[in-house]
Amino acid sequence: MTKETFTFQAEVGKLLDIVAHSLYSHKEIFLRELISNASDACDKLRYEALTHPDLGIGNSDFAISVTSDKKAKTLTISDNGIGMSREDLAETLGTIARSGTQAFMDQITAAKEKKDKSGVDLIGQFGVGFYSAFMVSDSVEVITRKAGTDKAFKWVSDGRGEFTIEDTTRDSDGTDVILHLKKEEKEFFEPERIEKIVKTYSDHIAIPIVLKPIKDGDADRTLNSASALWTRDKKDITEDQYKEFYHHVAHAFDNPWMTLHNRVEGVMAYTNLLFIPTSPPFGLFSPERKANVKLYVKKVFITDDCEDLLPAYLRFVKGIVDSEDLPLNISREMLQDNPALSKIRKAVVKRIFTELGKKADKAPDEYATFWEAFGPVLKEGLYEDFENRAKLFELVRFKSTHGEGLISLKDYVSRMKEGQNAIFYITGENVEQITQSPQLEGFRAKGVEVLLLSDPVDEFWVTSVGEYEEKLFKSATRGGADLDKVAKPESDDKKKDKKDDKKTTNIDPLVAAFKVALGDKVKDVRVSERLTDSAVCLVADEGDMDIHLERLLKQHKQLDQSTPRVLEINPDHKLIKSLNKIAKKSTGIEKSVDDAAWLLLDQARIVEGEKIADPVAFARRMASVMERGLSS
Repeated sequence: MTKETFTFQAEVGKLLDIVAHSLYSHKEIFLRELISNASDACDKLRYEALTHPDLGIGNSDFAISVTSDKKAKTLTISDNGIGMSREDLAETLGTIARSGTQAFMDQITAAKEKKDKSGVDLIGQFGVGFYSAFMVSDSVEVITRKAGTDKAFKWVSDGRGEFTIEDTTRDSDGTDVILHLKKEEKEFFEPERIEKIVKTYSDHIAIPIVLKPIKDGDADRTLNSASALWTRDKKDITEDQYKEFYHHVAHAFDNPWMTLHNRVEGVMAYTNLLFIPTSPPFGLFSPERKANVKLYVKKVFITDDCEDLLPAYLRFVKGIVDSEDLPLNISREMLQDNPALSKIRKAVVKRIFTELGKKADKAPDEYATFWEAFGPVLKEGLYEDFENRAKLFELVRFKSTHGEGLISLKDYVSRMKEGQNAIFYITGENVEQITQSPQLEGFRAKGVEVLLLSDPVDEFWVTSVGEYEEKLFKSATRGGADLDKVAKPESDDKKKDKKDDKKTTNIDPLVAAFKVALGDKVKDVRVSERLTDSAVCLVADEGDMDIHLERLLKQHKQLDQSTPRVLEINPDHKLIKSLNKIAKKSTGIEKSVDDAAWLLLDQARIVEGEKIADPVAFARRMASVMERGLSS
């Protein structure tokens, strides 16, 4: 097949320019990324060879080589791994960060504008590690042959918007990445510089990284220790080595927030080296909810897509688990429902929970950082994992009306008021908006704490779980809050609040007038026990869907019709009292009361973040009420 020219996907030209010219503070990471890719390719072939022995011919000794050629001005990184087909080249190297090119560009551009050199950290999050090669190269060639085939292909690009693919030859399976280095990047030809980079970033890789001799007669030199880091004793591993292994296995550039390294002996033997990142990786909330822990058997890579190794709500955990008890030739299909794997999963999850619990108790400020990044994901386990729900309840944290900072459910229960029989919560788009909700007024007046839930997952786990320590979760936006059963704060009891004394006002005439005016636009009109400052608010009736959940489902086109809400009226509000006097004197439909009913309903909708049903009618009524007020 002749040479074909392709164009990178939209906006990639700009992205490559940013990668090549803006991430200047860590240029040496290009070698780390290419070596990491080569290691992954060898791991994949090692696994495939378990079930297809013919693929392993000539590849029993995996290695990665680095060749410096000053005369040709090239630096070549080679491996004898799985290799790529023509389709693989077009798909893998022709498409950058398929799921987030624009998002990557937005964040990296923002970092550039702020002169923030940490923008390089975004490379790993968006899967563009290979393209870091353009930081030091005028052009890049990739020569590759996929294992099990006899056809080789060459991919070439200068990173300016196009690439070519053509047939070529390669003596064996694997891949050569040939960098044509820029004039100013001569340092990367030097053996000492290459060795330092490899020892700094890639010493943990279990495959030999060999520096090919520059002069004839010199011997190959292995640059790394070539032993799997997780097999070493913890006391022999430095913090920097752990950090670089995390960078390798997670393809990330931030530092690990927590490292868990332990070996289990006995009936079931395995080793785990796991990391919790500091920053949320890109794609954390993708629908696939893919696991990010690699499974090894006796140091042989098996899969990086093992759903049964960790639950989906722990998908932010990165690292490896190496089992001694699984058969070496186990297939991905055989992993499902495997008893040994189930035991490993249970033990690893327990270990993660234990370490998170220690951090939550002993370093709450550090735990708050973790919770900010991964709390919404961990909460998925509350409705997915009944077996571990009690443990998760100990780990979850919330913002509440109690004050700044995060609280636990244990904290909340310890502060429950006399007569309070439920854990109250309110959901919404963000905490700032939620705290302004009129539905909270009565709770504040009674000193009743309310959990402020602003993550989309909150709508689902709280209705699924139902209760904590035999105390029901109850939405503050529902009717029947039973606040009259809750004792007032002692300080309030001692005060003779004249305002409270006046709450005996009978507003039945106004309630009846509002019901007639609004008809089926509301489910009911009731006197409120929760309002202290606002005139009205909308609440969901008992048994109806929560207001925020309904809006969320409508946004995702999972719900067509809205459920009529209950309009609650504050009998102590001056406006309500004035309207009630007019309603008492009226013998029929009073225009001012009718307009007020609709205006107050629209006001309650606006406060809830909803659109006004009829903006024209709203404007007309508003003008009419203002006209009457000015003329009186």
